[in-house]
Amino acid sequence: MKIKIIEKSYSEAIKYPADYIVKPKKPSFLLNTLIRILSEFELSKLKFKKELIGMDKLSKKEPCLFLMNHSSFIDGKIASKLLYPRKYNIVLTDDGFVGKKWLMQHIGCIKTRKYVPDTRIVKDMINVVKKHKSSILMFPEACYSFDGTATQIPYQLAKCIKLLKIPVVMIKTKGAFLRQPLYNNLRLRKVNVSATMKYLLSAQDINQKSIDEIFDIIKQEFSFDYFKEQLDDGVIVNDEFRAEALNRVLYKCPCCGAEGVMEGLGINLTCKKCNALWEMQEDGSLKSDTFTFTDIPSWYKWERLMVMSDVEDDDYEEDYKVDVYLQRDYKGLYKIGEGKLTQTKDGIHLKTNDGEVDFYQSNKVMYSLNTDFFFYEIGDMVCIGDEQNRFYCFPHKKDVVAKMRLVTEETFKLKKNNI
Repeated sequence: MKIKIIEKSYSEAIKYPADYIVKPKKPSFLLNTLIRILSEFELSKLKFKKELIGMDKLSKKEPCLFLMNHSSFIDGKIASKLLYPRKYNIVLTDDGFVGKKWLMQHIGCIKTRKYVPDTRIVKDMINVVKKHKSSILMFPEACYSFDGTATQIPYQLAKCIKLLKIPVVMIKTKGAFLRQPLYNNLRLRKVNVSATMKYLLSAQDINQKSIDEIFDIIKQEFSFDYFKEQLDDGVIVNDEFRAEALNRVLYKCPCCGAEGVMEGLGINLTCKKCNALWEMQEDGSLKSDTFTFTDIPSWYKWERLMVMSDVEDDDYEEDYKVDVYLQRDYKGLYKIGEGKLTQTKDGIHLKTNDGEVDFYQSNKVMYSLNTDFFFYEIGDMVCIGDEQNRFYCFPHKKDVVAKMRLVTEETFKLKKNNI
């Protein structure tokens, strides 16, 4: 999927009024029926199966909060298959409205921003429940998994559940990540997909439990490892491009320590500096003569540990040359030029080469970083911004996006613990 690009200078683009207000609407039954039909066409080819656990406790018209793990572009189609004809609004990040605001509004999307405080979303969610008697579908991870394991869940989710006072259901997919992992340039693999719907909390449970107890329950449900599941279930992925662009996630060589020199091609991942080689097996494991990591999540966890060590140094700083795009409304992205993105222990600083943009975002307000691979087929992306402007930055340097996210997450933890 691509997005409309408009070339303007920053001074020209900001003449357009900022347009980020999206009032949630009652979901269109006609549009949701069309989506359901189109979803069925694709899911039938994947031999989709579902399992329901305790769903008899939820009446057909009772508003409910559906929490779903986020692993693939097919997630929305799976949700449509499972929830139709139930009326539900979808929590969607604001870049999803670009070029298709009318459509997203009328299928019932509720706008939010990733990884920063957003009080408006809670009011919008309460409003659709009370006014439209609608359920809500939310992907609390906010982005696709990089390494096949769960991403961080915000503590505020438990507070939101307390305020909504409606039952909570967990939707967990299996096979969706293996079919189309984010790092793999959107290429589809031959993997069947299934999902489980589990009744998690009743309104009475929510009333009786503390916020901490609710958060622990949700966090446990969002604990998974897709590659371990693949190994345990004996799922074979024999596509010859399964390691393509895996270097986006596994950017640091565990043999020589070099970064940005890994190359994923075909079924192999190679360090171009020390020539260490790993072969991605059909069961998702890694095979190598180096006796290092044998699975992707363990390697990524090691990269996180290396980042933790880096950011404990108060002088930590990395500079990246970037192409800069601006989102100011939902007409498209404005390409405003080039700049420098500087990440330190305290936050991220963007300055464009023409001097028109000088924006800083503190790590105190970001528990993670809005990042993506091959974003709208433009490239790997980092996004920072405020209520007026969103800056989408595409680094010139290879394979830095995953590390930047890890740095943000680990420095947030340091700030939170007053270290």
